[in-house]
This record gives sequence, structure tokens and C-alpha cells, in this order.
Amino acid sequence: MPSKQRMRTQNDKASKNVEKRGNVPKTLKASEEGYPVGPWLIGLFIFVVCGSAIFQIIQSIRMG
Repeated sequence: MPSKQRMRTQNDKASKNVEKRGNVPKTLKASEEGYPVGPWLIGLFIFVVCGSAIFQIIQSIRMG
């Protein structure tokens, strides 16, 4: 059974949400906006993929 102090704090949080009526966030945890990887890593990935594709096209033109 939860302690009275914890139950009281949870009830206080819930009562604050009742007053908002429809504007309650889905979670009370702070969400971090942004990409999970940096822009440099994305740029490197695009460079490698596009560079290898261009290299493959040039190589297939030379062979055939």
C-alpha cells in the first residue's frame, strides 16, 4: 500500500490537471525537442550514400 505522503502528492498533481480540462499534457516528464543524431552525422551519411551511388553509376558506364 502506498504511503500517505506519496498518495497526497499524486492527488495534488491530479487535482491540478482537473482544472486544465483538455489541456493536460500526455506526460509530465519534460520532453527534449531535437534530433536523436547530430546534423554532421546525417550529412556524413548522405555524403557516403550519394557518393557511393555516383561511384557505382560511373563504374557501370565504364564497364558497359
